[in-house]
Amino acid sequence: MAMAPTVKVVLGSIAFAVFWVLAVFPAVPFMPVGRTAGSLLGAMLMVIFRVITPDQAYAAIDLPILGLLFGTMVVSVYLERADMFKYLGKLLAWKSQGAKDLLCRICLISAVSSAFFTNDTSCVVLTEFVLKIARQQNLPPHPFLLALASSANIGSSVTPIGNPQNLVIAVQSKISFGKFLFGIVPAMLVGVVVNALLLLCMYWKLLSVHKDVEDAAAELVPEEEVVSHRFSPATLSHLSSLNSQELNNTLDSMAIGTSPRVNGHTNHAETLRNRVVVEESEIQKAFDSSRNSNASKEGTNDGSLLKREENVSSKRVASVDEYENENFTAYDEMWYFPKVWRNKLWKICVYLVTIGMLIALLMGLNMSWTAITAALALVVLDFKDARPSLEKVSYSLLIFFCGMFITVDGFNKTGIPSALWDLMEPYSKIDHAAGIAVLALVILVLSNVASNVPTVLLLGGRVAASAAAISPESEQKAWLILAWVSTVAGNLSLLGSAANLIVCEQARRAQHFGYNLSFWSHLKFGVPSTLIVTAIGLMFIRG
Repeated sequence: MAMAPTVKVVLGSIAFAVFWVLAVFPAVPFMPVGRTAGSLLGAMLMVIFRVITPDQAYAAIDLPILGLLFGTMVVSVYLERADMFKYLGKLLAWKSQGAKDLLCRICLISAVSSAFFTNDTSCVVLTEFVLKIARQQNLPPHPFLLALASSANIGSSVTPIGNPQNLVIAVQSKISFGKFLFGIVPAMLVGVVVNALLLLCMYWKLLSVHKDVEDAAAELVPEEEVVSHRFSPATLSHLSSLNSQELNNTLDSMAIGTSPRVNGHTNHAETLRNRVVVEESEIQKAFDSSRNSNASKEGTNDGSLLKREENVSSKRVASVDEYENENFTAYDEMWYFPKVWRNKLWKICVYLVTIGMLIALLMGLNMSWTAITAALALVVLDFKDARPSLEKVSYSLLIFFCGMFITVDGFNKTGIPSALWDLMEPYSKIDHAAGIAVLALVILVLSNVASNVPTVLLLGGRVAASAAAISPESEQKAWLILAWVSTVAGNLSLLGSAANLIVCEQARRAQHFGYNLSFWSHLKFGVPSTLIVTAIGLMFIRG
C-alpha cells in the first residue's frame, strides 16, 4: 500500500498516538480519561482529521467480534452465578499436599478455566480464592499470584474465546474453533508445564519455608471463606413473641460467631430466643400480678374477674402462637426443598447450555451467533429480570473495541504499517526457523508497546498474506503463531496484559488478605518466563 499524502500521514499519526498513550497509560496526568474514552477520542480524531470518512469509520467496526465478545461475557456471568468458579476454588484446596502442590494446581486450573471462560474472568474470580488459601496455609502469596496471572494468559491462547485478540484472529482468519484448539493445545500444555517449573525453580526456597504451627493456627482462614465469594445470611424464623428486630439480628450474629457449624448456629440462636421469651413472659406475669394486687385493694370481685380474663386471654394467645409457629415451620419446609432442587436444576441447565455452546463451536458453527444464542438461552432459563446479570457485562470494553477498530483502520490507511512491514517481511518468512524467530520477536515487542489487540489488527492481515504466498497451511500457521506469541507476550510485564492488572488490583483491594504485586517483582519472573515459554511453544504450533 502506497503512503497517503503527508498531511493525512501526520494527522493520522497524531490521532493514533493519542489513542496509544491513553490505551497504554489510562491515567496519564494531562488527560486521565481512561482507555475507553481514549479509543473513542482516537476514532473521533481520525474522522475529524479526514483520515477516514464517517462511512468508513462505521464499516471498520467488526460486529461479529463484538457479538462473540458480548456472548462469552454473558455466559461467564451466568457461570459465575451457577457457582462454577466456586467449585474451581474448592479444587485448589481439596487434599492439598503443600505449597508446591498448590502452585501446580493453580497453574493447571487457571489455564483450563481461562481457555473456556476468558483469562480476565478467571483472574477476577480466582484471585481472592488464591489469596485466602495462601493465607490459610501460611504461604507467601507472591508466587501463587504470578502462577495465576501467567498461566491464565498461557491457557487463554488455546481457544478463540480465551481472550480478545484470539477473537479477532478467529473471526478474521475464519479458522474453525476445532482447528484453532488442536493447533495450539500442544504448545499450551507444554507452556503451562514449563511455566510451573520456572516458578518452582525461582521460588523453591520461599515455598519450602514453613511458619510455626502456633502461627499457622492463629492465621487460619475459615473454610467457608475459602470456598465461597458470597455471604448467605441465615433465614430468620417467624417469632411472633418478639417485637424487637434488632434483638433477632443480634442473636443471629452471636450464633454465627460462636459456632463453626450451621446446625449449631440455629440451635444456639433458638435457645437464646426461648430464654428471652421466658424472661419476658415472667416479667409480664409479675407486672400483671402487681397490677392485680393493686386492683384487689379497690375491689376483690373486679380483680378476680380481671385475673380470669387475663388467664384465658394468655392461654388463647399461647395456643394461637403455637399454631402459627407450627404452620410457619411446615410452610418453610415445604418451600425450602423445592427451592433447593430448582436451584440445582438451574445450575445443571447452565452447565449443559455451556457444554452445548462448546460442542457447537467445535462443530464449526458461526462463533458469534453460537455465543449469543447460548447467552439468550441462559437468560430465558433464568426466568427472571435479566438486567442485574446484563449489568455485569463490560460494555466499556465493547465501546473500547469500537473506537479501536476505527482508530487502527485509520492508521492503516496512512500507509505507515504497510511500509514498516515491507521492511520486515523478507526476514519474517515462516518457512524457516530464523524467519519464525524474527516474526515472533516483532510480535512480542509490538504487543508490549502497542498492546496485543492493536498489534493483531495491525499485523494480522499482512502476516497472513505473506504466509499465504508460501502455502495455505502456512497461512493458518501464521495466524496461530500470531495468537500464541501475542498472548504469551502479556506475561512479560505487569502492563502487558489486562489479566496481570486484574490480579494486581484484586490482590491489593482484597479485604483482610491484601497484597501488593509490584511491577519489578513481576518483571523479574515475567521476562525469562515469556522468552522461554514463547520459544518452546513455537516448536509445537501446528499449521
